[in-house]
Order: sequence, then structure tokens, then C-alpha cells
Amino acid sequence: MINLIIGKRGSGKTKKLIEIVNETAKSSKGNVVCIEKGNTLRFDITSSVRLCDVDEYGVNGYDTYYGFLAGICAGNYDVTDIFCDATFKILGEKDFDMITEFLERVSALAEDSNVKFTFTLSCDEKDISSKVFTFAKKL
Repeated sequence: MINLIIGKRGSGKTKKLIEIVNETAKSSKGNVVCIEKGNTLRFDITSSVRLCDVDEYGVNGYDTYYGFLAGICAGNYDVTDIFCDATFKILGEKDFDMITEFLERVSALAEDSNVKFTFTLSCDEKDISSKVFTFAKKL
């Protein structure tokens, strides 16, 4: 399952993500992972959440980001939720065709690994292909 938090810059996407991450950490029967670009969330996310800064791992672009997510799922059978902030910053570009393809791949990964993914997308909802909403839900 994929959840999306969509909104323009400054609309409160990260704040909403932080609230959901911390609530999920309280109820999860496994491990919760939060992925960010830079080191901005460390004081807002509860310490029981695994916080990953993609800059430390050289992650940028669609294929490397997908591989990073797949690696987390493959290496950690106990992960229940992965939260991803600043998606377009990590990807390096706002290509709405590529984001559709990327999220479709992640949707298959979520189904295979039984991990729930949540992404923040800094854009207008109308920019996102309607195809995305066949396998992702807007929060």
C-alpha cells in the first residue's frame, strides 16, 4: 500500500508526516523507517523510528531510490512502514511520468514485502496522473 501526502511547498506536508510517523511508531508491531534528505527531522521523530538520511548513502534519482527502498525491505523482514519525506528532492527532478512509473514499482514492492509506504510530494494534486490513484491513496 502506498499513501501520498500531496501539497505545495509550505503546505504542512512534513508536519503531517511527522505526526503520522510518531503515531505509527506507537502502534507498530515491527520497525518503522523514516527517510529524509538532510538531517532535519531528528528532533521531531521519536527515537524508536529508524531515521535514514539519503545523503549519507549517495541516493539520488529514480533507480537508486527504488534500490534503496528495496534494500531496506530485503534486509529487514520486520519493517512494517517506510515514510519518505522530500520525495522530489531525493529524486532530483519533478518528472510526473517518471514519478508514476516509480510509484507503480514501489506499489509492487509494497505488495511483495507487506510494507506500507508513505511519500510526501511537493506539487499540485492535478499534476499527478490519475493512474497513480489506482494503487496509491491520498492522505
